[in-house]
Amino acid sequence: MIGSKKNNLFWICLFLLPSLIGFLLFIIYPVFYSLGVSFTDWDLINPMKFVGLKNYQNLLHDPKFWNSLKNTFLFILGYLPSVMIIGLMVALLLNSKLKMKAVFRGIYFLPVVTSWVAVSLVWKWLFNPKFGLINYFLSLLSVQGPNWLNDPKTAMLAIIITSVWKDIGFIMVLYLGGLQNISPSLYEAADIDGADHWHQFWKITLPMLKPTTFFVSMISLINSFQVFDQVNIMTEGGPGEATTVLVQNIYNSAFKYSEMGYAAAMSWVLFLIILVVSIGQMWGERRMTR
Repeated sequence: MIGSKKNNLFWICLFLLPSLIGFLLFIIYPVFYSLGVSFTDWDLINPMKFVGLKNYQNLLHDPKFWNSLKNTFLFILGYLPSVMIIGLMVALLLNSKLKMKAVFRGIYFLPVVTSWVAVSLVWKWLFNPKFGLINYFLSLLSVQGPNWLNDPKTAMLAIIITSVWKDIGFIMVLYLGGLQNISPSLYEAADIDGADHWHQFWKITLPMLKPTTFFVSMISLINSFQVFDQVNIMTEGGPGEATTVLVQNIYNSAFKYSEMGYAAAMSWVLFLIILVVSIGQMWGERRMTR
């Protein structure tokens, strides 16, 4: 019996070994290597030069870093409530007695599985001030459309609109799961008491969706801190630095200016921010399950 258990353990370890080796080589090693790089001055050509905490000290006095952090929070401020509210509205619609719900569900989820490159290029064309459909429809209403991606006042808004459009389907699926876990008997009892749909939404639906809403907000918040693809493709952080978010700043430092140590230091600051948010999520979930 003991020999059989040891034999099973051997085969389990053997089958897990390739994945474990890949995890160590491509996840753990790069993470700790980047930590070491963050204490150096390195341009990918000359040998590394140890500078201690200098990169982290420079961050405190770097206007570009603080501007990118500010832009990241501006993106979150516009993106997070928008995608959650619209995602919930779509989920409520698809959870009702709507015909062809499966078709609409697929249509709303399609952008989620579409690559950011394709989505960003399409929306970049839509926002084109001369040939884009958005300004064309605005002109039909006698409204002068802005130069969306080249105006500091509207560039971040364009990034937010694109991001919300792509992620609505993902939020919708999460909320649909939460809505379908609410017992129909609660709504039946509310109907008997004479509560209308609006009161049912505020008194039953929203409170019962609290765990789902918390999970959705935390996941979306973590993803928001990592926003990059759409920014890099649509504006490259411009105009000026109006849309230079934290990850775009890291990318520019590493691959445009060859400041690998400085980019690694910013990456670890981003890691610590996401770590704090993740710990907050776990703490909040534990409180809700008590």
